[in-house]
Amino acid sequence: MSNEEQQQPNPAAQAPEGAATEGAAPEFNPAVLLKQLEEAQAQAQEHFDKALRTQAEMENLRKRTARDVENARKYALEKFAGELLAVRDSLEMGLDAARGETDVEKIREGTELTLKMLAQVMEKFGVEAVDPQGQRFDPDRHQAMSMQPNAELEPNTVMAVLQKGYLLNDRLLRPAMVVVSKAPEGE
Repeated sequence: MSNEEQQQPNPAAQAPEGAATEGAAPEFNPAVLLKQLEEAQAQAQEHFDKALRTQAEMENLRKRTARDVENARKYALEKFAGELLAVRDSLEMGLDAARGETDVEKIREGTELTLKMLAQVMEKFGVEAVDPQGQRFDPDRHQAMSMQPNAELEPNTVMAVLQKGYLLNDRLLRPAMVVVSKAPEGE
C-alpha cells in the first residue's frame, strides 16, 4: 500500500454502528424508533395540556377583568354618593323647617350650613371651585359670555363671574361663565 492509500480514511470503518453507508440501505431499529415515538407523543401531549391550561387561564382573566371594570364603573361614585347623603338630609330638614318657619334668618343660616357641608364633601373628593373674579381671562378655564368696555381694568380681565367653574383633581369639569373687560372704544 502506498502512503496515500494509508492516509485516506475508510468510510465504512468510521461510520457509527447502525448507520447506513453510502449505497447501503439504512438499518432501522424498531425498538429505538418506538421509544422515540412514545417520548415525542408524551411531550406533545404535555405541551397540548399546557396550551389548554393557558387558554383557560386567559379566558378566566378576561372574564375577571371585564367584571372588575364593570364593578369599577358601577360603583366608582359610591363613596362620593355616600358623603352627599348627609347634604341631602340637611336640605330636606331645612325644607321641612322652612314650611313652618317664618324667620328668614334661621332659614338662611340652615342653608349656609348645608352649603358649607356640600363644599366640604366636594373638597374631600378633589372638586375645586373656579372663581376668577379680577383675574386674567383664561380660555382653558373660563367661558366669556360677553365683553364690556372698562377703563379701570386691563383688557381681558374678568369683571364679573356669572357662574363658577369647577375642577376635578385639576381637570376642568365646567368652565366659569364670565364677563370680560375690553378697552373703551376711544382708546
